[in-house]
Amino acid sequence: MGDQEMYDKEDIFSKVLRAGRRTYFFDVRSTKADDYYITITESKKFTEEDGSYHFKKHKIYLYKEDFAAFKEILEEMTDYVLEHKGEEVISERHQKDFKKEYTENQAENLSEEVPKTNFTDLNFDDI
Repeated sequence: MGDQEMYDKEDIFSKVLRAGRRTYFFDVRSTKADDYYITITESKKFTEEDGSYHFKKHKIYLYKEDFAAFKEILEEMTDYVLEHKGEEVISERHQKDFKKEYTENQAENLSEEVPKTNFTDLNFDDI
């Protein structure tokens, strides 16, 4: 059996979850004994200063004998987080609060006496 045939036999069912810079791949795969297992792969994109990028991947192999316990613990953990912190993404709320605080501070600073400075208007279309 060729490599491509082995690969085709191995992949049974797949789903993808794109989440910002992270992508999660959920795959049902086949063992040599023709049984099934699941792989969960997290792929995260990292961009270098020069504009090039690379991906870091982490993979979990989940076998049938562990499904029930895994599902139970995952459900317990997600319920715990939602019960204690709600569904709002805290980092997004923090960013909104920071922007609001920054804007309010700017408004307060504008009311203070600011020495006049001559600036050249610069339009990025001119560059």
